[in-house]
Amino acid sequence: MDINDFRTLATVLVFLSFVSIVWWAYGPSRRAYFDQAAQLPFDNEENDTQSKLNPAKGEQS
Repeated sequence: MDINDFRTLATVLVFLSFVSIVWWAYGPSRRAYFDQAAQLPFDNEENDTQSKLNPAKGEQS
């Protein structure tokens, strides 16, 4: 193996990492989160925005 084989392997690994991140970010399981986040600028309730995105934290007053 020479240096070009390692460069090829590194390029393939970086490409696979990129594709994995894109799939994670735009995959179907994230759609509901992005739909809620897209509506935040139109939400009139200032205190309720955090609990909508992360219901585990609840309201912070």
